[in-house]
Amino acid sequence: MTDLPAVRLPIPSLVILVGPSGSGKSTWAAANFRPTQVIASDDLRAVVGEGPDDQRAGTDAFDVLDLVLERRLRRRLTTVVDTLGLDPARRAAYLALAARHGVACHAVVFTTPAAVCRARNKTRSRPVPAKVLTSQLAATPALAAVAEEGFAGVHPPGPVRLVPPALLAAPAFAGRQKEDPVPLRFGLQIPSFHHAGGPAAIAGHLGDMAAAAEAAGFTSLWVIDHFLQIPQVGPEWQDMLDSYTTLGFLAARTRTVRLGALVTGITYRNLAHLAKIVATLDVLSAGRAVCGLGAAWFEREHRLYGWEFPAPAVRYQLLEDALELLPLMWGPGSPPFSGRTTQVEEAICYPRPLQAHLPILIGGSGEKRTLALVARYADACNLFGDPATVRHKLAVLHAHCRAELRDPSEITVTHLSTVMVGSSGDEVAARLEALRPPSVSPEAYAVRVNAGTVEDHVGRFREFADAGVHTAIVNMPALDPEAVARFGPVIAAFPGGARDW
Repeated sequence: MTDLPAVRLPIPSLVILVGPSGSGKSTWAAANFRPTQVIASDDLRAVVGEGPDDQRAGTDAFDVLDLVLERRLRRRLTTVVDTLGLDPARRAAYLALAARHGVACHAVVFTTPAAVCRARNKTRSRPVPAKVLTSQLAATPALAAVAEEGFAGVHPPGPVRLVPPALLAAPAFAGRQKEDPVPLRFGLQIPSFHHAGGPAAIAGHLGDMAAAAEAAGFTSLWVIDHFLQIPQVGPEWQDMLDSYTTLGFLAARTRTVRLGALVTGITYRNLAHLAKIVATLDVLSAGRAVCGLGAAWFEREHRLYGWEFPAPAVRYQLLEDALELLPLMWGPGSPPFSGRTTQVEEAICYPRPLQAHLPILIGGSGEKRTLALVARYADACNLFGDPATVRHKLAVLHAHCRAELRDPSEITVTHLSTVMVGSSGDEVAARLEALRPPSVSPEAYAVRVNAGTVEDHVGRFREFADAGVHTAIVNMPALDPEAVARFGPVIAAFPGGARDW
């Protein structure tokens, strides 16, 4: 059994064990899953009857099992059903329940030799009657027969590894990348500046991370443009640095990486002033600035700092004005600008950026407004979601490009996600246990941070590259130089390609 390769099951999964008494189902379940993930009919007979062998309590035990199973699947919790599993009708009911809750259902079939089952049965304090065990052995289906019932997978008993759904097909894609490598660039986003050593430790920590990022092969560094920590990342009392001051610091501590805010909230600054700030960053970084722009969303932040938070339509007008004004500020002459929300008497900005064309990235993937603005004005977009979502968003973007008579190949496609990397499955499990909040299960946290091995992430990012992504921007739940360095082998698996960020 231990010689079998580990079966990869998605989080969450429903796992149905199929086999006679004494076939090793409970032992296998205990070796591969936490006790709280296993529902055993024997244990439930002990709850509703006089003990685990109280066959008179069988009906009530299965009623409780069905109720518990429905509640767990409703919460999308990985669950193992440890019963005989020999009744095809009951297996069909489990399949239907899993499908109703959108949970993958796998079966593990135990074809343990009859002699082994009988020998184990004899050692029990209350053995199953010999005639009953014989009938169970006769009713045990083959793997091939169960495979015809519609399970997502049917497996012999062997080691199991639970993985986030995004990593389920990763080994195949990693093999494809090894055999036929495609280019992909990587950026590192810094979503949190909080440090256990307090504010005095932040500068040194940031400098060390920047050096580690360049050494690992990242081609861009990004900070979030907020003034208090956003709820998706942490509590608002966490330390939060001003984005463009921080980018200036990072410009002095790096030599090669592109630098930008992912993304600049369009409501936070006078638009002409923003052009001046970004031009200054470009000059001081020797031409490495990228201007990331977005329509802004964090209303509480606006209220606390006294900024107006206009309706979405007005914020998009501001964004479009910026997309038109900034290139004027960075270009020759000093023409006037009269936009939807902004008027500038003379577009004066000295010094101008060192880059003849300072790239502009738009964050967000709204199909009617945001992607239309990308097609009309931007050099890059930033997307979220799985590869299928990316393909869909790019199809929408390409349609907008056709309407604008724009070549979509001119637009750099970036994608943002969270990663946790370990050199092995055991290391990944250890890091999950060290970092997860106490109220979150290891499996739920693994999905949240896309926890996986180097091979897992090579496969995952190959899938994104195939979907049309040029630059994968990542953040990490524990962002330190060591975590950044651990990602280096993933970057090394991809040639850089023609794009420089």
